[in-house]
Amino acid sequence: MSKIKVAVLGYGHLGKWHCQKVDACEESILYAIVEPFEQNQKLAKENHPNAKIVSRVEDVMDEIDAGVIVTPTSTHFELSKILLENKKHIFCEKPLCSSTEEVEKLVPLLTKDKVFQVGHSERCHKAWDELDGYFKTITGKFSADLNRVAPFKGRATDVDVVQDLMIHDLDLVLYLLGKSPVSVKAYGHKIRTDKWDHATAILNFADGSMAKVTSGRNHIKEIRAFELMSDKGCLYVDLFENSYAIGTNSQFENGEFVEKKNYEKRDHLIIEHQSFYNAINSNEKPMVTFEDGAKIVKLIDSVLASLESNKKVTLD
Repeated sequence: MSKIKVAVLGYGHLGKWHCQKVDACEESILYAIVEPFEQNQKLAKENHPNAKIVSRVEDVMDEIDAGVIVTPTSTHFELSKILLENKKHIFCEKPLCSSTEEVEKLVPLLTKDKVFQVGHSERCHKAWDELDGYFKTITGKFSADLNRVAPFKGRATDVDVVQDLMIHDLDLVLYLLGKSPVSVKAYGHKIRTDKWDHATAILNFADGSMAKVTSGRNHIKEIRAFELMSDKGCLYVDLFENSYAIGTNSQFENGEFVEKKNYEKRDHLIIEHQSFYNAINSNEKPMVTFEDGAKIVKLIDSVLASLESNKKVTLD
């Protein structure tokens, strides 16, 4: 089987990592890097001398099989549109688009024989594999508390903290708990930029369950944590330290009331790339589908609408 010819669109901070993963996968070849800025072009050529370095994806469109979009969010729609119109497989970093309106314009261009994967890498934590049975046995109401905050790093200031950080945990809520909220009420602060730099969203579910999701990029320390309370007890996952603890309604075999475990840290990007190429070769669904990405964009729109209006937003 011939290797999948890939063009990586964007050679910024994250684009460099994606190029390395394309090179690392046996199924793919880094055929081209699309980068408009001269300084980044020079760096791309130094690091990947066998790849074509071009300013526009149109320059290699007839030569590639797939495009990996790692550019600012504001460009995702236009780049996805041109790749879809030219019948290419797509791996687009999160978020899928800037708005639901843009997402809906892409839907008519989708075809069953071309893969469209969205980059929600937080699904790749090994903890979720180990805890799959735990989540599946939760039958009653739950309350979840997700925190993702960090000191200011000066990156991704072209978007608000909801699109930059909260998006990860909004996806985890839907992915792990298997339910969609019926309403959202959000609170936030604009601190360093003219966009939301800190936000908390309260998601309410039809059965009375709730999830509080907090994200900030002007904090004093880095926290990435997932806590879930249910009739099974308490689950706490530290996504920064790669560990989790379970407190149930009974004792464990060793007599303790809390069980603590560390889990293996994995290369999330390589897992995503392998999923993408496997989906292309097998004509199966990727790990995160276009529909998955669309749901999160719609939820982001609702969080932002609540932040701007200071009102609860009801979801369809």
